[in-house]
Amino acid sequence: MADSIASPWLTIVGIGEDAADGLSAASRAALEQAQLVMGAARHLALLPGLSAPSREWPVPFADGIPLLLAERGRKVVVLVSGDPFWFGAGSSVTRDLAPGEWIAHPAPSTFGLAAARLGWALQGCTCLGLHAAPVQRLRPHLAKGRHILVLVRDGEAVAGLAAYLVERGFGASTLHVLEALGGPRERVRSVEAQALGFDDIRHPVAVGIEVAGVGDALPATSGLPDDLFDHDGQITKSPLRALTLSALAPRPGERLWDIGGGSGSVSIEWLLAHPANTACAVEADPSRAGRARANALALGVDRLELVLGRAPQVLPDGRPPDAVFIGGGLSDGLLDALWQRLPTGTRLVANAVTLESEALLARWQGEQGGTLMRIELADAAPLGTRRGWRSRYPVVQWSVVL
Repeated sequence: MADSIASPWLTIVGIGEDAADGLSAASRAALEQAQLVMGAARHLALLPGLSAPSREWPVPFADGIPLLLAERGRKVVVLVSGDPFWFGAGSSVTRDLAPGEWIAHPAPSTFGLAAARLGWALQGCTCLGLHAAPVQRLRPHLAKGRHILVLVRDGEAVAGLAAYLVERGFGASTLHVLEALGGPRERVRSVEAQALGFDDIRHPVAVGIEVAGVGDALPATSGLPDDLFDHDGQITKSPLRALTLSALAPRPGERLWDIGGGSGSVSIEWLLAHPANTACAVEADPSRAGRARANALALGVDRLELVLGRAPQVLPDGRPPDAVFIGGGLSDGLLDALWQRLPTGTRLVANAVTLESEALLARWQGEQGGTLMRIELADAAPLGTRRGWRSRYPVVQWSVVL
């Protein structure tokens, strides 16, 4: 284990709107001993009369990290909102520091204060930070009766949130607009999203959402309805997608490569399976890649990565995947490349429709093992004055662990 620094040079102090009266004894002691205090202009303004020199943290936030690291060895206090490690700046500030170099003194988080004002059980709420994220991230959480706590940038963002709820059919949701919680400017007002008319919302602001309305909630199972995805026909259809996701078996924090991404439906459902999951789709057609990106945004998983090109000539860089899905471009060359590059234990699922690709999978399954399954589906359809079964193209699915 690496030696830690005996005394931390950096103290991260969480402050609320009542900073003048609400600082802990440890936070006050750190400020008294500081040789430099860094923080946003709003935070510095909450602490007039600092004895140490102060420096305003720059925008964008990342530009302040090198300035902070250059002060290593001096007693530095960084001011942040509330709890530094609950949708806060703490992890960004400490990412390049050893554990012994820093200490943090959190204040009550905005989420905790909001739950206390509304009487909501915090462990039952969905908590989201949308300061710099699209409002569509709400989509997977919009279900009647759910409680959502959201941090937003300003009053304009609250209006955008309300408009999005109306657009999705959840205009009857109650919005609790919570301004400057914990300080003398605190204000809490409630209104239906479809009736929001506040034009004087003050920063900092959070919103509590009691979801109501006639909008469609996303099912929590795999195999979402096909009409949730914009596509040109290149989509793994819902029943087959459910079987494919079952074979891929996403686990929290895992990474997927989706080769021949098409509409992005498999990648998107992989991401919906857990908020810590990541996925990268490889797609040769620019228009399809654009559709996949738009579908991911619409369904609240804008973190989908896309690589434009044809595998195996183009494959994602960085962290290797835990699972790979081949939905297009299946060939000996692609499988050879994957076998050479992927680590032992990677799960691979490939779907084949043509006789040629079926034969290829049968050969590889004979050599490498795994499970080969033929999937045949049929839909009821008109047959004269009655109904009969209309068969879909059968699909052969190979699942294997490298």
